[in-house]
Amino acid sequence: MEFHLFTNYVEIAAVILFSVGFTTLLFHQNLMKKIIGFNIMDTAIFLFLAAKGYIAGRMAPILVEGANDPALYINPVPSALVLTGIVVSVSVTAFALALVLRLYERYGTLHLDEILYLTRGEHD
Repeated sequence: MEFHLFTNYVEIAAVILFSVGFTTLLFHQNLMKKIIGFNIMDTAIFLFLAAKGYIAGRMAPILVEGANDPALYINPVPSALVLTGIVVSVSVTAFALALVLRLYERYGTLHLDEILYLTRGEHD
């Protein structure tokens, strides 16, 4: 099995996007930046799944007159997973933004360490 850098450029882009999102999620204390990093990671996963599901020279899984061989079509499962994942990602992002809005209204900051410090002060 050979590895060609330029034939796998979409997968490489997905890995780079994922690492950018992960480092954003890991190293930033601002909750909005964490949500953005999480969305970048989601996008990278969707790009990777779509790239793996595509096969050059094959058609979309819509039956065409005279094309009865299953080898002529791509597998529709990766596309369905990506579509479902996008819907779930949008829902999770909306919920996370609503939670962040409530945190900002209560504590007046989006910095995670400050919120944790203020919550500890409430319990004392």
